[in-house]
Amino acid sequence: MTAAIFALAWPVFTRMRNQRIWYHHVEDPYLHDNTGLAFVALCTLPLFLLLLGIGSAALQTVCSRAVATGAQALAEGDRSRAAAPGRLRPVLAVYTLRGLIVWPLPLLVGAVADSLTGYQLDTPEPLERWSWPHTLVAASPAVAVLGAVLLRLALALAPAAAADGLGPRAALRRSWSLTWTRAGGVRVLALALPLAALTAGVLRLVVQLALPLRPLVRSLLEQATGNFFAAYCAGLLSPVIVGILVTAAATLPLTCTAFATLHDRLRSPGTSP
Repeated sequence: MTAAIFALAWPVFTRMRNQRIWYHHVEDPYLHDNTGLAFVALCTLPLFLLLLGIGSAALQTVCSRAVATGAQALAEGDRSRAAAPGRLRPVLAVYTLRGLIVWPLPLLVGAVADSLTGYQLDTPEPLERWSWPHTLVAASPAVAVLGAVLLRLALALAPAAAADGLGPRAALRRSWSLTWTRAGGVRVLALALPLAALTAGVLRLVVQLALPLRPLVRSLLEQATGNFFAAYCAGLLSPVIVGILVTAAATLPLTCTAFATLHDRLRSPGTSP
């Protein structure tokens, strides 16, 4: 998908290259404008989110089915749990609903705070710098992100609940009811923190190990196309792409299985561990 987006953005790279050649010809400094690239990236962001949602939903479905089958093998008398196989559409709908619930508020608060406190070249700042209103508005995005993270943790079991056979809204309600208990909240937090640290650590390690790809990809693409800007962006992104793919392959199955198991334990507290 990244390669397809580079193909869509190729006219922007070509225009940037031509402008650089022209400004070099007239001996003027050239400051390239990234607005076109940002617009292409923003327009293709839904495709990336769709790909991420479908892949995560499929993986969560498989992991939840494996957990249900293992639980049935331990408790042969309970056959209803593995009789309802995981379904892809409800899980994907849960990811969509959860994203719409959790993230619009932090994005809106961040945009409003930036409009009120951000540095504007052509207009004076609406709020006086270092005043109490300025400080509160500047800190509001961090508070909104913290609230979104807590809400996201409260809905962390929803995909596993949907894969277990519930509808999207019922899965969100079950995750909320299971998490907002003394035992459920502690267990979700105790599971989420190590998994988040593991994911961040693997991503950091793989990206650092893949840094030699930057000059290699940049030189190869620049020699093949003659476009410095496309080669520079491709070289810049190549370690990140490798890091994301390796991290997803290493941590997503573990994460989906862990949350599916936790949902199974919280839903059936009387089941033997």
